Amino acid sequence: MATAVPAERDAVARAWPGQPAPRPLLPDATLHRAGEACDLLAAGVGPALAAARVSAALTAAALRGEPYGLVVSAGIAGGFAPAAPVGSLVVADEITAADLGAETADGFLPVTELGFGAVTHRPPESLVRETAAATGARSGVVLTVSTVTGTAARAAALRARHPRALAEAMEGFGVAEAAAAHGTAVLEIRAVSNPVGPRDRAAWRIGEALDALTVAFGKLAPVLESWKAHDHD
Repeated sequence: MATAVPAERDAVARAWPGQPAPRPLLPDATLHRAGEACDLLAAGVGPALAAARVSAALTAAALRGEPYGLVVSAGIAGGFAPAAPVGSLVVADEITAADLGAETADGFLPVTELGFGAVTHRPPESLVRETAAATGARSGVVLTVSTVTGTAARAAALRARHPRALAEAMEGFGVAEAAAAHGTAVLEIRAVSNPVGPRDRAAWRIGEALDALTVAFGKLAPVLESWKAHDHD
């Protein structure tokens, strides 16, 4: 389970009884074991750091002979109104890098149209369905951005390019890239703390979103602990 910051990690951890047991991973990163088989990692802000630390965790697990079967990117996010209002939950059926590419005179070109890499990862359909059913989350596209949207114009441009987008965050694509490199399934779930658009801190509901994340994982934990990649699509 990868979050950006410790506050998100701790919100997820509260879904399991007891205190998570810390296990050092790197000099500046520690795994916390919650429940019987869930490791939590505050991987850092942004796709690059998230990818690096998640990849390190996946490599360490593989070297121990205990490879992970699933990586979950979790945390709070901005939601695109009206589809994902503040306080709602979203689960990604597509994890898309929204600003990986080139700006041209004719508009934005994703890196794939330049002949490189990937911009989208798709979590297992069955797991997305089970997550939505267990938590009440809406399913749709969750965008990964390196620069958080702060204007109505950029919010509109993102929605025009990604009409199914429900939310934007900063780590999901990096986590998904790391998981894909290790042949591991990925899931992204977010609690909406603020609208995507002009930055109005007075309208942010970070505490409420963290509480919603705890409640969501209380319902989702049995799904995650019972899910096996080889038993699903």
